[in-house]
Amino acid sequence: MIRFSLICDHEHEFEGWFRSNDDFDTQKKRGFVDCPTCGSHKVEKALMAPAVSTGRSREKIALAMGEAQKQALAQLKAMAEKVRENADYVGDKFAEEARKIHFGESDPRGIYGEATLEEAKSLVEDGVEFMPIPSFPDERN
Repeated sequence: MIRFSLICDHEHEFEGWFRSNDDFDTQKKRGFVDCPTCGSHKVEKALMAPAVSTGRSREKIALAMGEAQKQALAQLKAMAEKVRENADYVGDKFAEEARKIHFGESDPRGIYGEATLEEAKSLVEDGVEFMPIPSFPDERN
């Protein structure tokens, strides 16, 4: 089963589970996919948040985009680039550096880098504020 993030023409967001991409397309064509909020049958796949990488395996996410999704993606790319331009890259030392800044052991500054899922959970437990920055296929090596 595949979970899709969906959005209707009234911008109500919801999720749906399908056997495959073709299953979603078939159900949509037959009028079986509708918004649980307003009942609209004009439903599209929405931009999905990237999965947090645990370093073990990578998932590939495909996205069929309409104009609204293309605009949202362009805005996300611009935001991610602006963050990277105005922050220091600390690589896999992100969790360590973020803690030092949070606890006043280092001067406050913007940083970005990589963290494991366990490191991210630990940062949350310590009250360290951070957010994931999306990476896009054309940015990967």
